[in-house]
Amino acid sequence: MESRVDRAEANFREGYNCAQSVFLAYADIAGIDRATALKLTSALGAGFGKLREVCGAVSGMTLMAGLLEGYTDSEDRENKIKVYHKTQEMAAEFKKRQGSIICREILNLKEGEDQAEPSVRTKEYYEDRPCLSAIRNAAQIIEEMLLTNQSPVL
Repeated sequence: MESRVDRAEANFREGYNCAQSVFLAYADIAGIDRATALKLTSALGAGFGKLREVCGAVSGMTLMAGLLEGYTDSEDRENKIKVYHKTQEMAAEFKKRQGSIICREILNLKEGEDQAEPSVRTKEYYEDRPCLSAIRNAAQIIEEMLLTNQSPVL
């Protein structure tokens, strides 16, 4: 399977949030169309609606884990444990690479320090923010931990 890490980065450079950028790069593998992928993840950017909580890249990454390895039977304890374990493994790997899974910590912000309006995307914005690194790390983790030997779910 081709790497989609560059595609995730390109999505962010087009103006999509971190969750959208990561999830959209892989959505078709799980049979999710572009519009649905973008709407589904639109509120998860900037740490969950710009609350600066869990990084949007992590949210997009874990949504993909649910689609590819999640469960549908509420009584399926074994697969609940499996998907939670996978999510925890992926989050731990992201934290190892990025330093945190919390948006404000990655951005070195204090709680409540940021405004609700999205930042204007400029050349300086992309150079100054660690978001591209977070997106690339999340995408790489999807490839390493979910897509190795994975066939499309269509």
